[in-house]
Amino acid sequence: MLASFVMSRVALKSAREIEIMRRAGALVAQTFRVLEPSVKPGVTLRELDRLAEEHIRKAGATPAYLGYGPKSSPFPGTICASVNDVICHGIPDGRELKEGDIIGVDIGVLLDGYYGDACYTYTVGTVSEKVQRLVDTTREALNAGLDVVRPGARLGDIGHAIQTLAEGRGYSVVQEYTGHGIGRRLHEEPTVYHRGVRYTGMKLEPGMVFTVEPMINLGRPETRLLPDKWTVVTADKSPSAQFEHTVVVTNKGHDILTL
Repeated sequence: MLASFVMSRVALKSAREIEIMRRAGALVAQTFRVLEPSVKPGVTLRELDRLAEEHIRKAGATPAYLGYGPKSSPFPGTICASVNDVICHGIPDGRELKEGDIIGVDIGVLLDGYYGDACYTYTVGTVSEKVQRLVDTTREALNAGLDVVRPGARLGDIGHAIQTLAEGRGYSVVQEYTGHGIGRRLHEEPTVYHRGVRYTGMKLEPGMVFTVEPMINLGRPETRLLPDKWTVVTADKSPSAQFEHTVVVTNKGHDILTL
């Protein structure tokens, strides 16, 4: 969610910190499972938001997004609920889901001083074949990016893997909104782009924790920010999908903390 704040350096996480973040990530994953039965025609985005907040608070955690951002316009929900042509940061309002929609649900939690963050795109009932292919490709693009995460790899390798898969199938990759480091702050260094050149960018080290969260459009990559200063949509009104995990670089490869 949102662009990264610029930090002075990448903070490598200790085993204790990673264990706490693993618990935060598990809570994020549990919250998706709580929401899944309710993602169906007729449910409102506000109801999904209520269910998520209730579950997160019952677990002793705090919704990471609620109240996040500038004091003049803090984010008003527990989840980001991005439907159809909404790329990210959709506000969970009274809109009802309908058959054939897709909805990207982005969830963040703060647990024992550390953050967990992930996104999942749900299909609502039966969707068109072209939209299903978009959702499947976006999930596969995330996995392609995660597959290259290991010590000695470069951030550019992640973006290259995602871009190659998505553009190779005729889709476009959103450029303005990125993955990010995460820990005691929701947004830390490094910035993780979803486009890139192999063998370029920061070298990955054990203890680095960050999100990978490609946003893939059925049409062109251009975006537009709505007047609410949060909701980002595709400029050509084409559908967009997103998947995200929080990942830690290990000595041998990586672990996904939000499975």
